[in-house]
Amino acid sequence: MRDMQQQVTEAVQQIVASGQERGLQVAVYRHGEQIVDATAGYADTGRPVTSDTLFHVTSTGKGLTSTVVHTLVTAGAFGYDTPLVDLWPEFAANGKDRTTVRDVLTHSAGVPAVPADTRPEDLCDWQGMCERIAGATPWWEPGTQTGYHPQSYGYLLGELVRRATGRTISTEMRERVAGPLGVVDELYFAVPSKELGRVARHEQPDGEHLTAEMAAAMAESVPFFRVLDGWTAAPLHAMPDAGYCNRTDVLTSDIPAGGVMSARAVARMYAALMRPVDGVRLIPQDQFTEVSAVGVGGLDAVLGFPVKRGLGYDVGFQGPLDSPTLFGMAGSGGTAAYADPATGIAVAVAKNRVTAGDYSSFLAISAIVAEHI
Repeated sequence: MRDMQQQVTEAVQQIVASGQERGLQVAVYRHGEQIVDATAGYADTGRPVTSDTLFHVTSTGKGLTSTVVHTLVTAGAFGYDTPLVDLWPEFAANGKDRTTVRDVLTHSAGVPAVPADTRPEDLCDWQGMCERIAGATPWWEPGTQTGYHPQSYGYLLGELVRRATGRTISTEMRERVAGPLGVVDELYFAVPSKELGRVARHEQPDGEHLTAEMAAAMAESVPFFRVLDGWTAAPLHAMPDAGYCNRTDVLTSDIPAGGVMSARAVARMYAALMRPVDGVRLIPQDQFTEVSAVGVGGLDAVLGFPVKRGLGYDVGFQGPLDSPTLFGMAGSGGTAAYADPATGIAVAVAKNRVTAGDYSSFLAISAIVAEHI
């Protein structure tokens, strides 16, 4: 496996040298052992990326959110078929009383939108966001179809966790995931103020700033752009671009539709879902088999293209690593973390150049990994 480490290291250096990325971090686990830990570029002016540099990974963080929920199911706090109203009675408003934990994990809850005037500071208001989502009218009958929930996903699961345990999802994550895995300082929803200096400064490539006109045009044709962070109302402020990822209030707030983490920490988490890592396995094998299998599929009512989803993870990712058992999550800025129990591989890529929908760096690393498995 030394060859893989060398090849990946050379690849990330070349990617950064080409100008494609500013800073890049890659980690690979196989059968519970880390076999690649590679970095290149800069986290900020004059500050090189190191293995413990933190990156805002947008929706790649949803995999961590889902994992916290699974550990609580293991502990008996609730089940996948528990109705949300059993713990969160206010959520019953407007016909949502039958919504289950499973519906939320499969993006089938029917409440993908946040109010059109939502701004980043609103996303930092936990109680306010939960009240808005609880009072929402569903776009479809919960459980009848799937449609990506960009921001509401984090509040739905985070409030479920809070109602069940009396503690924030950050606290449960530290005790149930980050702590046992020895990565308490590399997995975050809300970053402690004293750790902000370790967070990479994110940047937007030249020419990739979304204008109000562009957002409005996209909202007309693709449902996704009507629900993501209120883009149609404040496209230059509420979208998950570099400016959003750099905001102190966003970085220090629980917004568990995303997360701030290192590549090696999230890869370690995926490895520990599949098998023990240094004696720690996050959930039992039978539960893992259920959560990583396809639970729902078909045309996504928000994204507008076919999807396959397990319980809190996408299944499959087009590219060199794709297989029927590949599961994980990708972020809107080009980050990704996926794992495959068939090969025992877990791969994570974090970066600070926010390239919307461009996963070329992840795919380049995936091609190297695929050659070795």
